[in-house]
Amino acid sequence: MPTMNTMTSAPAEQFDDLDQQLRADVMGMWVFLATEMLLFGSLLTGFVIFRIQHAAVFADAASHLGLKLGSINTAILLTSGLTVALSEQAVSSGRRRSAFSLLLISIVLGVTFLCIKFYEWYIEYTEELMPVLGLPFRFKGEHDHVAELFFNFYYMMTGLHAVHMIAGLGVLMVILMQIARWSEPGRVTRQARIGGLYWHFVDVIWVFIFTLLYLLRS
Repeated sequence: MPTMNTMTSAPAEQFDDLDQQLRADVMGMWVFLATEMLLFGSLLTGFVIFRIQHAAVFADAASHLGLKLGSINTAILLTSGLTVALSEQAVSSGRRRSAFSLLLISIVLGVTFLCIKFYEWYIEYTEELMPVLGLPFRFKGEHDHVAELFFNFYYMMTGLHAVHMIAGLGVLMVILMQIARWSEPGRVTRQARIGGLYWHFVDVIWVFIFTLLYLLRS
């Protein structure tokens, strides 16, 4: 059922009404997210296979990750998912000020997540646990070549996730500017719905990454 906000602007000419346009936009985002799931799914599956083959070494390597920082980041990202959802509801009900404030909080939380992640990478760099771009890798333990494989997966997964986070923040900033103008409430409603789906996808992917990399230490 279209909201009052979605009825304040006309649909694109290829659609019969705004409700149909919204459904098409949402379906398009789900198709895009399906391709992203294939991308992350291949990485996660590959990691699980090697994790089973080299359980002890992978668990030892995982113990060198910052569990406290990872846990804080998980709480931050899940909170940002909540504020994005609340902002979407506020947009749909025409509460412009609440929508703006909640989305701004989401952006601040997302930036905080990235800052903590970059700081965590810096710690790993100083401990020479970053086998990328020809940097020295020194693992204090047996089977350092297998541990290097773990950290290669770690940087691929967290790096790819960070890229998606940055893209998601760009999307949220565009929506924030649209809320500030509030010239086309129907368009803002669609953007908030689609942007929210993308952000929740980023949240869910991080939960899998956090579980596999940080928590499976035994």
